[in-house]
Amino acid sequence: MSMLSVDEALERILSSVMPTGTETVPIAEAGNRILAEPVIARLNQPPFDCSAMDGYALIAPEPVTYPFTAEIIGESAAGMHFTGTLHPGQAVRIFTGAPLPDGADTVVIQENTARTGNQVTILDGVSKGRHIRRAGLDFTMGEMLVETGTRLDARHLALTAASGNATVTVAKRPRIAILATGNELVLPGTPPGPDQIIASNNYAIGAIVRSAGGIADDQGILHDNLDMITTAIDAAIARGSDIIVTSGGASVGDHDYVAAALKANQVEIGFWKIAMRPGKPLMYGRKTISGRVVHFLGLPGNPVSSFICSLVFLRPLIATLTGLKQTVTPQPAILGVDMPTNGERRDFVRVKLESDATGRLVATPFPVQDSSMLTALARSDAILIRRENAPAARAGDDCEIVPL
Repeated sequence: MSMLSVDEALERILSSVMPTGTETVPIAEAGNRILAEPVIARLNQPPFDCSAMDGYALIAPEPVTYPFTAEIIGESAAGMHFTGTLHPGQAVRIFTGAPLPDGADTVVIQENTARTGNQVTILDGVSKGRHIRRAGLDFTMGEMLVETGTRLDARHLALTAASGNATVTVAKRPRIAILATGNELVLPGTPPGPDQIIASNNYAIGAIVRSAGGIADDQGILHDNLDMITTAIDAAIARGSDIIVTSGGASVGDHDYVAAALKANQVEIGFWKIAMRPGKPLMYGRKTISGRVVHFLGLPGNPVSSFICSLVFLRPLIATLTGLKQTVTPQPAILGVDMPTNGERRDFVRVKLESDATGRLVATPFPVQDSSMLTALARSDAILIRRENAPAARAGDDCEIVPL
């Protein structure tokens, strides 16, 4: 089976994606969720003309001659508005956010006044409409405030609440089963034997799943055993997983059983081997069950390969399932070192970022890019993308990066 390009592989994965459906949740539970229906304002904000400053509301005289005095006839505070009507020569003490009294056309900040008893002397700063927030200044009833496909963060939740919405309709979070395979793996905290290593891929994959808006269902470590892996995949399907991700066992060695386990579960393997570095032995398949498509990603076992493949393929798959409109696009930078001609595989290179004297980002690769080394990955600021068959490049040439 020949190698697919990264772009073609991603296109094949996303071509069969069906949305996960929607649900309505309280806004207190909507953080990081993907909006499935737009947020519509249920009221005006502010709902009335109000003061933008502490000071005095009055009717601006024409012409204005300073100083002049006005009689204070009441007070308007947030939640306790003045119920009368202002007339020329009168003023109402007013506080930020308080409703503007009937008749008032300006607010004078308290720094420009001097008060004695129920009289206030206006020293400066009178102008019609000044320091007044008109009703609907922020938004008006019926206005669309947050678009479908938006990942809801603190800003969106504040706006949603202020607009009178207690709930939002969001995409259901896809469930992703994570199966780490390998006789050599032990869990963190367990002393490894002489031929064992500590599992790490499932934790990185789980973090990527959660950050992308999915539910991570970590099934722990599976031995390199065909029956065990086959049973685990069958159980993950039965639990309603939208995506099943395996880590390790996706190559062609004598102890790589993922492909056989998928076939035993009647999974159609779409492709195997991608023209990328790291991450060549990546496997993708799908199975349709009662109209529902379950996706399968067989990731390489090397930790950097597993991480890169999760960023390149798993994260977009989750985003598409949830209807997320934002996509990760490469950003421009310049090379910090010379780089040789690239081969037929797309390279994903771990780099540190610095800014030069003009503010441009300079990407400098770590000297060793072995796919087993997590230290460089953890210390990286971005991934440098070297396209297939890219010519040799010099320090200072343009390049493209994806920040981590």
